[in-house]
Amino acid sequence: MKLLLVEDEALLSKSVAKGLGLLGYAVDCAYDGEQALYLYGLNEYDLMILDLNLPGLDGMEVLRQIREKDADFRILILSARNSLEDKISGLDSGSNDYLTKPFEFAELEARIRSLLRRSFTTKDVTLRCGFLRLDTAARQVWYGQRQIELTRKEYTLLEYLMTHAGETVAAETLIEHVWDSETDLFSNSFRFHIHSLRKKMETAGAGDYIVTKRGQGYRLQAPEEGAP
Repeated sequence: MKLLLVEDEALLSKSVAKGLGLLGYAVDCAYDGEQALYLYGLNEYDLMILDLNLPGLDGMEVLRQIREKDADFRILILSARNSLEDKISGLDSGSNDYLTKPFEFAELEARIRSLLRRSFTTKDVTLRCGFLRLDTAARQVWYGQRQIELTRKEYTLLEYLMTHAGETVAAETLIEHVWDSETDLFSNSFRFHIHSLRKKMETAGAGDYIVTKRGQGYRLQAPEEGAP
């Protein structure tokens, strides 16, 4: 999943981005409100982590401008403003969640996972497709009783396909949501990782779950479900 972290404190931004990156998230960083809106308009993100105390355009104005255009985009406010009034104002203005500083990184990641699940109409931490299971909390993948050991990038690719199971997802869309914006999209990284993921799934017995739709992209489906 691809996240936009909007935080003007460079050390905190670097620390949070690094931690999320180690969990497999692709993270772009913005350090002020104008840059946040620019990157939001330029790229497709799954979620924004938004500080309120930003130089220039503050976080509430960023939130307001995004909500004028997009009611569904997930925004998690991460702010030192910890009064009840601030929290109510942030939530009433359209944020999906509000976490105050200082915070525990594990709680931030849990809230991110919770928000990302909401658009997939499930509150279960486990995604399922046929005999394939993906535990978003433990970041583990199972086929039946057999665990499939994946790298962070392979896991993130599979997670995105599973959250869109039954849909044909273009390669460009997968790249957009799994790699950060500084990645060279013309490199062989995507092909390498999708090939490696399919080989590991094949070894586990789930080789038929990722279907290539020539000229269109990739579809995750249980073999018995077939494809239109």
